[in-house]
Amino acid sequence: MDRLALVVPCYNEEAVMKISSEALRGVLQDLIGKKKISEDSFVLFVDDGSKDKTWELIEEEHRQHKNIKGLKLAGNVGHQYALTAGLFTAKNCSDVTVSIDADLQDDVSVIEEMIDKFHVGNDIVYGVRNDRSSDSFFKRFTAQSFYKMMAVMGVKTVYNHADFRLMSKRAVEQFSEYRESNLFLRGIMPLIGYQTDCVYYERKERVAGESKYPLKKMLALAFNGISSFSVKPISLITTLGIIIICMCFLAAAYALWSYFTGHVTAGWTSLILSIWFLGGVQLVSIGLIGQYIGKIYIEVKQRPRYNIETFLGETDESEKKYI
Repeated sequence: MDRLALVVPCYNEEAVMKISSEALRGVLQDLIGKKKISEDSFVLFVDDGSKDKTWELIEEEHRQHKNIKGLKLAGNVGHQYALTAGLFTAKNCSDVTVSIDADLQDDVSVIEEMIDKFHVGNDIVYGVRNDRSSDSFFKRFTAQSFYKMMAVMGVKTVYNHADFRLMSKRAVEQFSEYRESNLFLRGIMPLIGYQTDCVYYERKERVAGESKYPLKKMLALAFNGISSFSVKPISLITTLGIIIICMCFLAAAYALWSYFTGHVTAGWTSLILSIWFLGGVQLVSIGLIGQYIGKIYIEVKQRPRYNIETFLGETDESEKKYI
C-alpha cells in the first residue's frame, strides 16, 4: 500500500494546532483502517518561522504520536515556500502527498476521495470549492475577479482552487524541476501535465484563530501570480501608450478647430489634468517594468528559497526504501 504524507504549513497557528493534529490523525486512522494507505503514513507540520508556540506544540504532538513529524524553517519565508519545503521533504519518505492548511477550512473528509482518484491513475487531484457563500461579498468578488483576470492574462489555473491538493511522488519530483524563486503554485501545477482530476467541497469557517491571509497578502499573491506567468501587463502599457497618443492627436485637432473658429478658452485646467494623467501613467509604467526587473534580479541570484532548521522524524527502517 502507498504511504501518505499530509503536508501542513503553519504560521502562528497555536490556537488550532491541537485540533488540526487530532483531525488529521483521525483521517489517517480511517484510511489505514480501510486499507487505502499504509500504516506508516504520517502528518508533516511545517513551521514557517512562527512567533507563537506553534513549534512547541508540534514537538509535543511528535513526542505523543509516532505519525506526527515536524519541519522547522529557519525563518518566515511565506506560505508558498513553506509548502514547497514540506512537499520536497515528504517526497523522500512517501508515495503520495496531500497539502492542506492548518486552519481546517478545507474539508478533510474529501481526502479519501482524493486517494481513490489517485489509485485509478491521477497524479494530481485538486480540491475545488463548490460554494463561496461563507465569504464576504468583497472577498468573493475579488477572488472570482482574480481567477478571471488570470485567464485573460493567459495563465492556466483551476478555478476556485487554492493549495488543497493531492500529488503523487512523481508529480512532486517533476515540480522540483521548477526552480524559480517567484513561486505561484496554483499556476505551476497545471504545467506539470500529468493526469489530473478534481474533488469538490464546501469550505468551512476557521475552527479557531485568525486568518493569516489579510487583504495585503492576498493582493501580493495575486500580483505575484500574474507577473510570474504573464508579460501581458507590459503589453498593456504599450497599448495604453498608443491610445494616449491617439487621444493627443484628437486633442490637437480639437485645439486647431477651436483656434480657427474663434472659440478659444482658457485651458489651464485641461492642461494640468493632462500633465497629471500622463505623469501617473508614466510612473505606473515604470513601476510595473521595475517589478519585472526586480523579479529577474531575484531569480539570477539563485539564493536558497528556504533553510531548514530542524526536522522531527528521523529516518527509520520503514523510511529507508524511500530515500
